[in-house]
Amino acid sequence: MGLSECNVMVVEDHDFQRRTTVRFLKDLGVKSVLEAANGRKAVNILTGRGRPLDIIFCDLDMPEMDGVEFIRHVAEEQLSQAVVVVSAMESSILHAVETMAKAYGLQLLGVIPKPLDSQKLASCISKFQPKEIIRKQSAARDEFTVEDLRHGLKEGEFIAYFQPKVSFATGEMKGVEALVRWFRPGHGMVPPAQFIPEMEHEGLVAHLTEVLLTQTCGYLKAWALMGHVVTASVNVSMLCLTDVGIADRLHDLVKESDCDPRQIILEVTETEVMTDVAKVLNVLARLRLKGFGLSIDDFGTGYSSLQQLSNVPFTELKVDQSFVKDSPTQPRHRTIIEASLGLAHKLKLKTVAEGVETRAEWDLLKSMGCQTAQGYFVARPMPGHQMPAWIQMWQAPEAACL
Repeated sequence: MGLSECNVMVVEDHDFQRRTTVRFLKDLGVKSVLEAANGRKAVNILTGRGRPLDIIFCDLDMPEMDGVEFIRHVAEEQLSQAVVVVSAMESSILHAVETMAKAYGLQLLGVIPKPLDSQKLASCISKFQPKEIIRKQSAARDEFTVEDLRHGLKEGEFIAYFQPKVSFATGEMKGVEALVRWFRPGHGMVPPAQFIPEMEHEGLVAHLTEVLLTQTCGYLKAWALMGHVVTASVNVSMLCLTDVGIADRLHDLVKESDCDPRQIILEVTETEVMTDVAKVLNVLARLRLKGFGLSIDDFGTGYSSLQQLSNVPFTELKVDQSFVKDSPTQPRHRTIIEASLGLAHKLKLKTVAEGVETRAEWDLLKSMGCQTAQGYFVARPMPGHQMPAWIQMWQAPEAACL
């Protein structure tokens, strides 16, 4: 959609700020711009309009109806497809509003601190996608049945990819995380977000975990023969951990593959609610007894983080990428990372930062004492046969500067 076709509203109680924003938008080529001095007036204008606006630019601190309440009305009454928050409020409030808007299902194109400029406005508008395009993208996703999933498991269509994990201190590769990809004949690669929920719903995720673990063990052996002895992390759904027999099955699978369970770290995503505490703790304790490492994944984003750290014999803590992202410029993110790393150190847990994408993030996490980095700054996930060549080519940032 071109800028001239966008239907936009500016909701701002300060007359000069509102007029300036409108002028910027028209200079960018936006022809249709509505105005309102606060949220209540904006709702009155938009209610009964017949179709939602494309984008609303709104302030937060406004009389009669503030921007937070206004965004709720926009979402619940479908008054606009997308919003941009323009405000001089403190970053903690802006972050909370950003999270809220996304939770309501709104396209949040950006949070712009005042004073704004036309470049920031243009950047936000460029991210807008009309709902009909989103629907087309969604419709373009592969449709598959439970039988397709069963067939894929039987025919070896689910393949392990591996993302390296390297030491901040030395740059040396310490391990990998195994990530599954579905290469469906005639459909190409289907991403995990499309098939994992269905597998969990249909009770197939334990089978998938075993397939992934078998492939991972095969590569660990092959890499060891080349002189690369590393650990491998494999994700385990909380649904699998209610099966009291899974500890024995995973142990037997690893031993039959001629690998050592101490090379395997099972990542438990703590965003999932532990519904059967007794069984889950039974399984996790037995996995540790058998030598497996346990990692609490996405730490700080889920349920009862501290309680799980207290109850479960974890060996590793992964700092979630949502905190790593923009951490060099987000003081609250840095504070949360610092607290997480301090807690891990006191509990004698190894630490991994996932989602490291920039040199600035690398430098910050290293300075804070995090042990291991994982993310696109190091490498994207790759097939197992490509890993030895990547190891030969990899240079840590400091080494590359020598």
